[in-house]
Amino acid sequence: VIRPEPCGVCGSRVRFGKAAIKCRQCQLLLHPKCREQCPSPCAPRPHHHAWPREGVLADFAPTTPPLVPTLVVQCVTEVETRGLTETGLYRVPGAEQLVREWKRRLLRAGGALPALGSVADIHVVCGVLKDFLRGLKEPLVTFSLHPAFLRAADIPDDAACGTALRHVVSKLPPANRDTLAFLMLHLLRVSRSPDCKMDVLNLSRVFGPTLVGHSSANPTPLAIMEDTPRQCKVRGSPRCGVYPRRCWHPHPPSLPAQVVARLLSLPPDFWRGFVGTEQENLVPT
Repeated sequence: VIRPEPCGVCGSRVRFGKAAIKCRQCQLLLHPKCREQCPSPCAPRPHHHAWPREGVLADFAPTTPPLVPTLVVQCVTEVETRGLTETGLYRVPGAEQLVREWKRRLLRAGGALPALGSVADIHVVCGVLKDFLRGLKEPLVTFSLHPAFLRAADIPDDAACGTALRHVVSKLPPANRDTLAFLMLHLLRVSRSPDCKMDVLNLSRVFGPTLVGHSSANPTPLAIMEDTPRQCKVRGSPRCGVYPRRCWHPHPPSLPAQVVARLLSLPPDFWRGFVGTEQENLVPT
């Protein structure tokens, strides 16, 4: 193995330089020790019916708008159906093994996803969604637009910041833009649930590294240090209440978290403009 990949049986990664077994027909990869547990016989599937294990967001998006991957829609739908009364939604981790297993099952299923209603712990569903987004080759805020998002979020004036962010969002690839809009509307609903106890600040800390990340796939130590939490210079919008005016937060969020907080302060109607008119098409059948 040159590039670490998850084992198709146990879900843990086959690390660099280790031996692995791969099926010539379905391309299932697994540890040699997991060979006895390999499902048999193998049923080769057409490439267009299965999703890749890794890829950019457009590789998983449908061909008709809104371009939001079915996996994202199904996870969000399940969370909103029975998770908005759970304390610490998206902050409390789900069982790692179950998260890996369900993510593997969903990716192998392609467009015909198995129902998530059988997942007893809703935090596992949240973990699958976060792990899917983290596993993309490029975050929703693309590498090329990463500096522009940071600059826009760093504008002190609320109105100018909002205008700049709208402009940068419009430059995203359609699948990234639609999925970001869908997730922003979802996170706003989570932030308004008193039972979840996950305000905009908490959600931005969780999703900042996932949605914004760094400016490259392999950031330098300097780039990582520049994105770490530092004293926040941005004065927050009174709508989101994250950064009170002239008030310094004792534990300032990272720059990616600041971007997500600023995105969540944009009016919901802005995000609905990308997915709202066709929202009914996003509900899984």
